[in-house]
Parts: sequence; structure tokens; C-alpha cells
Amino acid sequence: MNKPIKEYLDHLLYERNYSPQTVKSSQYDLKKFFKFLGEENILMDEVDVIVIRNFLTVELNNGISKRSCKRRLSTLRHFYDFLVKKGYVKENPFIFITAPKTEKKFPQVLYQDQVREILDENLKRTDELMLRDQAILEVLYFTGMRASELVNVVVQDVDLIGRTVRVMGKGRKERIIPFSDECQKCVRRYLRECRPMLFKRNINPVNALILSSRGEKLTTRGLEYILDQIEEKTSTYVGLHPHLLRHSFATHLLENGADLRTIQELLGHTSLNATQVYTHVTEDTMRETFFQYHPRANKKPK
Repeated sequence: MNKPIKEYLDHLLYERNYSPQTVKSSQYDLKKFFKFLGEENILMDEVDVIVIRNFLTVELNNGISKRSCKRRLSTLRHFYDFLVKKGYVKENPFIFITAPKTEKKFPQVLYQDQVREILDENLKRTDELMLRDQAILEVLYFTGMRASELVNVVVQDVDLIGRTVRVMGKGRKERIIPFSDECQKCVRRYLRECRPMLFKRNINPVNALILSSRGEKLTTRGLEYILDQIEEKTSTYVGLHPHLLRHSFATHLLENGADLRTIQELLGHTSLNATQVYTHVTEDTMRETFFQYHPRANKKPK
């Protein structure tokens, strides 16, 4: 890794307080670009618009999506801003490049009765991990937190009396999220009846709220695996994923009258634009419901 890249990644991690995962993604994007420069025998300060367009052409021809190319351009634009400030290059050639247009993908969500079915079916299980898995489902759905946030929640972050949980989000920004009475009862039962059993299985005890079957702190991949197993054990196949429950949380709030600013704060979005996608989701839901249930709506318009 060359010196400017290391300085930039350290800047993101220690000065901008970016998460390790975000820094890792930036490192990957920079690695791809510098590999291209090396193959073309182009120095870092020789990059111009033509070089960038050639790089994008190679990426797209290799099957890289426009969405990924757009993200790489953003990474490289910020990287070259950093290089200019540090005096490594004279100007940022990426400011002259327009990112490829991408289709806006709206998040998949569950209907409210689908969520209720999953929660009810999981409660019918009789194995020792049922309570832990129920706590995972309810915390994800009733708080809308990200997978990375849930695996980092510790027991002391949960206020069962006040029904709130303290979450450290992206950019290490802290927020307090309320949760329902139903979720409170579920977490309390998990802490009383299931977590102590899991806690004793690890010779190096951890303070994480949600523990693995061996009493260890979960990873986000481990959390996704547990959700896959919940589908298998309950026979409710909906593509269960942490973000599916997060999207459902936000959409159901909006459908029931919550304002976008409140949802933005609950989700930990820095920009309202990221939250506004849910207005399109609810419009689609309303259309689907209308054409499915209205007696005079025989078919959708073309």
C-alpha cells in the first residue's frame, strides 16, 4: 500500500470516524483503480478525464454494475480531494466526471401480516434457541437498526424500563431508539431464560446482548445465517434478512402516519434523501392493494 492511500484510509478511520467496513470498501475501490493504473503505466498525478473514462469502460466491460462504478467514482473523487489538500497532485480530475446513471432500486418490504406470521411461527419452536431468535426478530423489526448495530449492542445499552436501546450507528453517531411493549417482554424473557445459558458456554464471556449458540459475540454474517435458519425452522420463506426487517420497519411507520424526519432519526440516516425512498415503497404498496382488493379495479393500467 503506497503512502498516500495509507494516509487517506487513516484519515477516514481516525479523523472522519468512518466504520472499519466503510474504510475497507474504500480500500478495495482504490486498489482496483491503482491496479488499472499500474497495468497502463500511468502515475497517480497523470490521471485525467480520458484515463478515468477508460477505467470505467474496463469496469463495465468486466460486468461491474453501474451502481458499483458510481460508488468507486465517489471514493476516488474524495481520495483526490485529499491528495490535492496534501499537495500530492495539483487538481482533482474526478470533478469533471459524471457518474453513470443507474436505475433507482426501491427496497423490498414485508406486509405487516407477514411480519406477524414470522413472529408467531417462530414462537411455536421448542428448541433452546427459540427465545434468542425471537429477540433478534423483534429487536430488528421494532427498532429498525442495522445488522452491524445489533451485533454491537451490549446488555447495558438496553433500558427495559424506559423501553429504549442505545445504538452506535455509521460514523460512530449515537442514537436512542424506543421499542414496543411486545419487544420489551421478549427481550426481558430472553435475558432471563436464554442468555444466561449461552453466556456460560464461553470461557471468555462477552457483554454483547445477542450471543451465538457458543456464547460468543455474533458477526453480521452469523446474524444473517441465523435468519436463514429461522426460515428453515418456521417454513416462512420470505428472503429474511436484517435489511428486509429494517425496510419493513420504516415503511410500516410511514404507512401508519409517521413523518419522514422522525423516521430519518430512528434509522440514523444523515440525509433525508435516503429516507424518502420509503415514500415510493408505500405508493407501490397502495397501488398493489388497490388493484388487488377494489371490486371495480379489474386490472392495472399499462
